[in-house]
Amino acid sequence: MANIVIVGANQGIGYYLAEGLLEKGNGVAVLDTDIAGISRLRSKYPDRLLTLQADAADLASIEAGVAQAAAQFGSIDAAVHNACLCTFAEEPLTGYDVYQRVMDVNFYGALRLAKTVLPLMRRQKKGRVIFTSSGVGVTGFAGISPYASSKGAIESLAKCLDIENAADGISFHLFHPPLTDTASASGLPIPKEFKADPKKVGYGLAKHFWSRRFVICHSPLQAVQMAFSYRHPLYIGRLMTQMAMRARNP
Repeated sequence: MANIVIVGANQGIGYYLAEGLLEKGNGVAVLDTDIAGISRLRSKYPDRLLTLQADAADLASIEAGVAQAAAQFGSIDAAVHNACLCTFAEEPLTGYDVYQRVMDVNFYGALRLAKTVLPLMRRQKKGRVIFTSSGVGVTGFAGISPYASSKGAIESLAKCLDIENAADGISFHLFHPPLTDTASASGLPIPKEFKADPKKVGYGLAKHFWSRRFVICHSPLQAVQMAFSYRHPLYIGRLMTQMAMRARNP
């Protein structure tokens, strides 16, 4: 089985992704600012779950966490950047500092993880790095431009790094979950019943973790929806915004 590092898995999709990977016999190291939730699984997987406090916005803590995971497991076969910061306000009400803070966690956090694990993977001549993206990073959506911009940025980063590292047997991929009932999505003006179950999404991503596809989804339906979004991004972005506005103001 494989040894996997996940940044951002104390709750929501990340938690169930970690649980699903552990159930399949993998070793999992979770790095998060809060590890109280994920640590509850340590009694069930004492030898295969490592929980470490780390901040995606702090390079030193990511480097320390990856080093500890590598020392305990002996290797790192895959790494996932799932840490997320999402704010909810239109552009006139969003200052530069908010854009910078969101980019620091979502984009630079992904870059920090990649630049930390890549030297290990190059020595191994194999590895897989996955960034959790979002449909709004492809289509756009009103009121979350810092978050959507950061996800669009990691889409390009993953493509570039996949090309650059292919000769060393290292691949980059994107997770594309649907709108899910998580804390980060709680500020969206969309009824809860329209949001996916985080356990179903996390377990689905664990099931397809080793897919060779660049874009990895938890279900075939989500894969079809994302393919359509990539082909018609602005149409879908405008449509989803209109549907959200109607749901908020019936």
